[in-house]
Amino acid sequence: MFAVPPLEALVRAGHEVSLVVTQPDRPKGRGLDMALSPVKQKALELGLAIAQPEKIRNNAEFRAQLESLSPRAIAIVGYGRIVPRWMLDLPPLGNINLHASLLPKYRGAAPIQWAIAEGEQVTGNTTMRIDEGLDTGDILLQREMTIQPNDNSMTLAPRLAAMSAELLAETLAALDEGRLHATPQDHTLASLARILTREDGRVDFSSEAQKIWNRHRGFQPWPGAFTTFRGKQLTLHAISVSESGALAAGELAVAGERVIAGCGAGTTIAIDELQLEGKRRMSAREFINGYQPKPGERVGI
Repeated sequence: MFAVPPLEALVRAGHEVSLVVTQPDRPKGRGLDMALSPVKQKALELGLAIAQPEKIRNNAEFRAQLESLSPRAIAIVGYGRIVPRWMLDLPPLGNINLHASLLPKYRGAAPIQWAIAEGEQVTGNTTMRIDEGLDTGDILLQREMTIQPNDNSMTLAPRLAAMSAELLAETLAALDEGRLHATPQDHTLASLARILTREDGRVDFSSEAQKIWNRHRGFQPWPGAFTTFRGKQLTLHAISVSESGALAAGELAVAGERVIAGCGAGTTIAIDELQLEGKRRMSAREFINGYQPKPGERVGI
């Protein structure tokens, strides 16, 4: 979805979009019907030519198709792989990437998620000229955006996408007119926003409550936040930092209709909605009534 607003903005700004390249259609759902990517759906609406190569690095047919268009620039959003040398050398204005962080911070596949998970208060978008590294190319333009205290990756991403749309259009226009100069990144300030794994959602209760809260926000909707309770997986759907008294890491306590869990350095979180493996999502009050956690009982063991 992140790439759709930039595509719309390029067309709206009058840029000639000769070809939209997106992933092949994939089977989806129980019926395994072929699902179109959001970018393809939008390209069809706009009447744009579409290519869907499985791979591009050694794809002679796709290379010939792209070379026949003689593009002045190639705009890349959400590709997530290394662009081959032949493609880097093709357009005179370069391959221009839109990346959802303030590079050189959070290079990689999941910059929005990791910025929130690491407790950043400001993030943004960067346009850069791609080189052969991973988000290491020279910076063209940047725009900042505040991360709100209750933002998660699902609320922040649409705002960044909306802002990025005009940034990409502005970048291409400035390059075309020769009034934009690239700035090399300071590689000593780089950090990696690696692709998320299922294990990133496992809550480490030895961490302080604020860190757990930040990771919970950043890792929505996947991998979320989960632990174990009485030998079964327990998913934490809604939590917040609590001001309750100190508990041992992972120790549970009941405070009215809330479940409190101990975290590192004497901090605590309140668990407001949760789901035990094989059961429906429930409120803390329903969990307390149904499972009656005992004093000193712990999660994560």
